Amino acid sequence: MCFFYFRNNAKIFSIISTLLLTLISFPAFADINNGDTAWILTSTALVLFMTLPGLALFYAGLVNSKNVVSVLMHHFSLACVVSIIWVVVGYSLAFSEGNAWIGGLGNMFMNSIVLETPSGSIPESLFATFQMTFAIITPALMIGAFVERIKFSAMLIFLSLWILIVYVPVTHWVWGGGILSSWGTMDFAGGIVVHATAGTAALITALTLGKRRGFPKSITPPHSPILTMIGASMLWIGWFGFNAGSALGANGGAGMAMLVTHISAATASLVWMFIEWKRFGKPSLIGIVTGMVAGLATVTPASGYIGVPGGLILGFLGGLLCYIAVDYIRGKLQIDDSLDVFAVHGVGGILGTLLVAFLATSTFSGLGLAEGQTAVSQFIIQLKAVILTVVWTSFFTYLILKLTSLVVSLRVDEQEEIEGLDLRSHGEKGYHSD
Repeated sequence: MCFFYFRNNAKIFSIISTLLLTLISFPAFADINNGDTAWILTSTALVLFMTLPGLALFYAGLVNSKNVVSVLMHHFSLACVVSIIWVVVGYSLAFSEGNAWIGGLGNMFMNSIVLETPSGSIPESLFATFQMTFAIITPALMIGAFVERIKFSAMLIFLSLWILIVYVPVTHWVWGGGILSSWGTMDFAGGIVVHATAGTAALITALTLGKRRGFPKSITPPHSPILTMIGASMLWIGWFGFNAGSALGANGGAGMAMLVTHISAATASLVWMFIEWKRFGKPSLIGIVTGMVAGLATVTPASGYIGVPGGLILGFLGGLLCYIAVDYIRGKLQIDDSLDVFAVHGVGGILGTLLVAFLATSTFSGLGLAEGQTAVSQFIIQLKAVILTVVWTSFFTYLILKLTSLVVSLRVDEQEEIEGLDLRSHGEKGYHSD
């Protein structure tokens, strides 16, 4: 009996061993690193977590209670729409071989991605998904500029076109081997691709759409600082995937990016808090979490190139200059960028993009610049990249808004704005009294 048992099991063990050896030695998987893959799987989930539910809750708490469902609906529906656009054509145009300005159409519907296709040390399917989450959060940031007054249908049309005409080309320029890449532009995790584009477009949209009724005197304060703080905390956690994940591997670069990201967020939060405390006599929850976002946006383009001193400097300057920008744009210019998208994300992202030229040097414990570059020459490259991105984004954002307005009016009618978008646009309320 024992003889037959061991003989039969020996055959089974032999078959299993042969299969395992075949899988291990299969050449198509040779370049894929399990550790890197595990980290980017985690990072991908973290970046999506930033939008759903992080950014959605952050913005929802800042608006009037009669518009909270509208804000949440915008984020959720946009995530779905952008995902499909990315699969059909966005990923191909951003990352397929093309020219200096746009990629090709050879990978529409991701038709060239199969199970064993590598992208560096991770599967290309994972790389494409990781980049999809960036494509989702970028237009989602813009929602904060036009909450409480844009038509739901107009939002969907506008941002669907914006992804293809603005976000995809700029992504190709920087990360897909396009023109800004050829210049040697430094943008580790999206100061140009994400924050400069979203911030600039937010400002153009706010100007084109016009102010909310009663702005600025009759605008109610944020209805739920609690929701905003919860959303901000999710953003902070998710941003580790955003920045450290952009190393595309589980390595020392990812570790340093995570560290400086955290330092910048903490520093900017305190800077914003103390400015408000000194100015108004009380530190506010909304203020400290807004400072956190400013610090995160500012460090994003530099996070993979700098050391701890750079994180502290960017956090301090991000908190200070973004606060000044909010005060100037909302207070002095009277522009109703409702949730300060340009002042926080645009100014912060551009600031970090420019300062990385200096903070990446060994003077500030950075990783160093490309061979032959000085801080000044790199700064000029960064400045040119920012100018090109801002001009492109401004022109095409305005054009897309005008094209959208030919199909559907951009703003809700006055009565809908008074009653709130939740009931009139979606037939639901965020809160019900007993």
